[in-house]
Amino acid sequence: MEGYIMTDIKQPASALSSPRFCNMGTFMRMQKVDSAEGLDFAIAGAPFDTASSFRSGSRFGPNAIRNISAMMKPNNVIMQVNIMDGLKGGDIGDFNVTPGYIHPTYQAIEEGVANILKENACPIVLGGDHSITLAELRAVAKKYGPVALVHFDSHSDLCDEVFGQKYNHGTPFRRALEENLIDASHSIQVGMRGSLYDPDEHKMAAELGMKLIPAHKVREMGLETLIKTILERVGDKPCFLTFDIDFVDPAYAPGTGTPEVGGFTSLEALDLVRKIKDLNFVGFDLVEVLPAYDHGEITAYLAANIVFEYLIIRILEYIPHFSGQHSYCLL
Repeated sequence: MEGYIMTDIKQPASALSSPRFCNMGTFMRMQKVDSAEGLDFAIAGAPFDTASSFRSGSRFGPNAIRNISAMMKPNNVIMQVNIMDGLKGGDIGDFNVTPGYIHPTYQAIEEGVANILKENACPIVLGGDHSITLAELRAVAKKYGPVALVHFDSHSDLCDEVFGQKYNHGTPFRRALEENLIDASHSIQVGMRGSLYDPDEHKMAAELGMKLIPAHKVREMGLETLIKTILERVGDKPCFLTFDIDFVDPAYAPGTGTPEVGGFTSLEALDLVRKIKDLNFVGFDLVEVLPAYDHGEITAYLAANIVFEYLIIRILEYIPHFSGQHSYCLL
């Protein structure tokens, strides 16, 4: 963004002058905006959970993440930067989903994301169940073509059908491949675990051209090797990051619809997001936060922090002296 001059950036309200419980219902109490015009990023909610296969209630995820995000402060200690000094963004509210009807919901989400992309802003979407990602990818692919997918999850979501239905939170990436929305040869899925009905489910990813690294293999190879593998797999391809909160072990993130034990810690999740900073991201979502099972709001708070770390990634595109080896020197 050569020649870009940031003006009229509004910081989140400070708790030194306005109590955190005086929340305006936006992420980190950012400015509420009507469109993404002139912004680097736009936060949006997709409160849809009708495609959930076990526990429902992730429709309340966006609101829960926004509420606890009032605890977030704009300065990142590791990067020594204020996100709103480096980026211009806001919260555009929720897409108008249609509860119980997935295809009208897909249309609303796709149009909403397309409107963000039209302004050359990065869409950051809070779910909702994982079915919403298909609609986002439809909008992203119309602008960038098939993108690389980086997928952190405990489930592959590559099923052909669930309950005989083609559109479910267990099927979005099978549909995305069929619709040529993602480039399988540059895509990677990480963290899959748990018992399965089909013992060959993880092999399905390779058959479809994807690379899948289950949780036990991550433990064997180590996180540093995993990071290297992700970076090599994706390369410089435009990339969409999708983060299902059940990637994290339920000891750290109990508030989700289909939890799986043996997952990753909150620290590991944050570190993974930081260390893939050099990828060419064009979109991001965080899904499957279910407040009814979230003791002490720890799941929603972790989700808010993951979004915050993703915003730091965006800063690298606009502030040259934070790029390269100097970045994340404390890790």
